[in-house]
Amino acid sequence: MKRFAGLLVLIAVFQFLPVRFACAEDDFFFKSGDRVLFLGDSITEQYQYSSDIELYLTTRFPKWNLFFLNAGIGGDTAAGGNNRFATHVLAEKPTAITINFGMNDGAYGAFDANRNSTYAKSTDSMLTAAKAAGVRVALVSPNAVDRRVHERFKIYFETQKQFYEPLKGIAAKHNDPFVDQYAVTRAVLEKLEAEEATKVNPFPDGVHTAPSGGLLMAHTILTGLHAPALVSDAEVSVAPKDPKAQHCRIENREGGSNRIAFDRIDDAIPLPVQSDWLSLLPYVNQLTDLNWYGLKITGLSAGNYAVAIDGIEVATYSAEQLASGVNLGNLTKGPIYEQGQRVLGAINAKNQIVHQRFRGVVMFNAPDWLADVASERKPKELAKRMDQIAEKQAEVHKLAQPVKHRFEVKPAT
Repeated sequence: MKRFAGLLVLIAVFQFLPVRFACAEDDFFFKSGDRVLFLGDSITEQYQYSSDIELYLTTRFPKWNLFFLNAGIGGDTAAGGNNRFATHVLAEKPTAITINFGMNDGAYGAFDANRNSTYAKSTDSMLTAAKAAGVRVALVSPNAVDRRVHERFKIYFETQKQFYEPLKGIAAKHNDPFVDQYAVTRAVLEKLEAEEATKVNPFPDGVHTAPSGGLLMAHTILTGLHAPALVSDAEVSVAPKDPKAQHCRIENREGGSNRIAFDRIDDAIPLPVQSDWLSLLPYVNQLTDLNWYGLKITGLSAGNYAVAIDGIEVATYSAEQLASGVNLGNLTKGPIYEQGQRVLGAINAKNQIVHQRFRGVVMFNAPDWLADVASERKPKELAKRMDQIAEKQAEVHKLAQPVKHRFEVKPAT
């Protein structure tokens, strides 16, 4: 229990770290041009945490030309993943893989040493095969079960801690990063219990994710892999001096003592915060460590000010708040948010084809009396569906490209 209490202290500390401490892109697991594959069980096949990671990567790095596939299968285990690693993973020629098994492996009961041995050996085998193929791997422990949901999960909640202990050493053996998602999600669940936050349910059946649980998983994995916090940051003064900007440009500035307007051209756009995420934001640092889209206005007279983007009012802040700097990344309206929503919609549409291809073609095994037909037709169908995915992926990238916006800050009415 002391370990997790300490983790909560760290979470509280990191919440208030300035953006300048955000990780550099060089430290991040994912790289430009990556072909990313998510491997796991039903939690992966839900396309929630994986799509949230995809959304982050696509909006944060619109020039990276990333490609995403998902090979999650409900009910699967590390042994199953190992058995299908060549056909379902390496055959897709990924450059980066996340491996997230272990929820089913422990059988939802007391610790079983034989099961744990199989789990560890299967995981080690997958990392060995990936390294031989030159593929980067991020190994992830599963989320903690929510013991508030079922009495039986109180046992498995503790079993998980022991069951996943080999993962860190296995990852270190192969020089691969490891994200202890179990420890982080356990700390969050314990905090929810302590606060009696019964309306916040990231894992509604105790195992699988609600949209908020998908965010919790994505946030844990991304920050664990050193994802940069900064989208962009702009500091503009009402005084006649040059603005300061990170990952953006400020042009055509005009205004006076109580009003300022300017054009902002960003390198990327923030994650569009979903309404289903809002209840969880206090437990993921308000996304300040993942989605900082900063605005700082200095020199304004005292009072409250409306911030408008392209003529649409998106938020109201005091002069003091603006002088300290605010995060516009969590806005749920306005043209930048709407662009992010279009990107998410395109990702979801693309992933329907990804899932159909995987379930309907990749996993299809013909009976022996159709083997000759299948050997000819299956490769063609795989290629056809992959072309469709590539076309949709290109649409996603096009939608994610930043555009110029006109910002205006003036007294609120």
